[in-house]
This record gives sequence, structure tokens and C-alpha cells, in this order.
Amino acid sequence: MSSFALAVRDSSTMLRRNLLHARRYPSLTLNLLLTPIMLLLLFVYIFGDTMSGGAGRDAYIAYIVPGILLMTIGSTTIGTAVSVSNDMTEGIIARFRTMAIHRGSVLIGHVIGSVLQSVASVVLVGAVGVAIGFRSTDATVLEWLAAFGLLVLFSLALTWIAVGMGLISPNAEAASNNAMPLILLPLLSSAFVPLDSMPGWFRPIAEYQPFTPAIETLRGLLQGTEIGHNGWLAVGWCLGLAVLGYFWSAAKFQGEPQQ
Repeated sequence: MSSFALAVRDSSTMLRRNLLHARRYPSLTLNLLLTPIMLLLLFVYIFGDTMSGGAGRDAYIAYIVPGILLMTIGSTTIGTAVSVSNDMTEGIIARFRTMAIHRGSVLIGHVIGSVLQSVASVVLVGAVGVAIGFRSTDATVLEWLAAFGLLVLFSLALTWIAVGMGLISPNAEAASNNAMPLILLPLLSSAFVPLDSMPGWFRPIAEYQPFTPAIETLRGLLQGTEIGHNGWLAVGWCLGLAVLGYFWSAAKFQGEPQQ
């Protein structure tokens, strides 16, 4: 069997393993989903009329949903960090290394499984958004496809970062804490209020971080409006984080598994 065929076979096996774990222990994924769903309902029904600035609750739903979708991806990848940390600390990686399997298949299985779970989570949260009034009638089919591609690319980038965080964590609790910025950063972005409404000293913090251009791009695609330079910034952030996370994870994984 060629090296490529071996990698594909073993990665597929590890993917099935991670999906089985997610199916058998759904509580972690469900708990992580509660945060974006609760924030969506809270900001729409409690703060919506005030936060909309007089534009109405429907307008605020259209504004907030893109940020919540990207926050959902950040929430889901926390579970990836925890899962990777568990594998590293419970001895299963040491056993895998004694077997004739492709070395990188373990991480590839985690990454693909996490991206699939993120997409499923985004669909679920998006369904909640539609149920409470979100509509995307002005977006074209091409813009919908571009929005889906951005969500997948953003998920891939954050997943590789989460894998690295899981690899450096001594236990599951530390992994969860290390990955917490992935769900906190959207709170410091344009997800809930426009950048223009933020204090001058805080605006650069919100503007020059990966979530803001991704949120503005997704918002423009879903509403059929201009995205300007945010599209290139979002793609650049995604590619940069994915490459950084990949090489960080690969370098860390080359060492001995934690005991």
C-alpha cells in the first residue's frame, strides 16, 4: 500500500473513532452549543429593541446572527482541544505509536471530525436564527456558497489552533481554559454592536482581530451587501491561523506523549 493510501485509510479510521466518541458522549458538544444559542436569544429578545438603535428587532437579528454563527465555531473547537488533551494524557497516543499506522492520522481525524461537527453546529444555530426571524433574501446563490466556504475555512483554522492548545495542555480542564479565547474574542468584536459605537481606545482591539473581518464578511454575504476589504482580511486570517496551527500542532506532536 502506498504512503498516501495508508494515510487516507488510517485518517478515515481515526475520523470514525472521533465521530463515534462525539455520538456516545454528546453532552460536551451540547453544553458548548448552549452558549451561542443563549446569547442569541438573550440579545434578540431582551436587548434587541435597545441594541438596534430604533431600527427594530428584525434588523438586529440580521445583524447579530453572523457573529453568533462564528462564535458557534469557536465554541465547538473547545471540545476539540479537550478531546486532543484527553488522547495525549490517557495513554492512547502511546499505544497508537506502537502500531503500524500513519503518524499524522490521529490529528487529521481530530481536525476533520471537528470541522464536520462545527458545520453541523452552525446549521443547528442557524436554524434557531431562522426560527426567530432571520432571513437572507438579498443574498445570491454565489454569496451563499461563499458564506459556506468561509465558515468551513474559519472552522479549519480555529480547529488547528485548538489542536495545538490541546497538545500543550496537561489535562482536559487546562485545555478548556486555554481554548476559552476562541469563544471570548467574538464578544470583543463587531458581533453585537458596530465598531463605530465603540470607544476610541477600544476600537483597534475589536477591529484588528480575526473575528471582526470574518463577521463583517459573513454579514455582507448573507445580506447581499458590500464586504469591501474584509473578505481578503478574513481569508488571510484563516489561512494564517491554519498554517500556524498546523505547524505548531505537528511540531508538538512529534514529541513524546504526555504521561
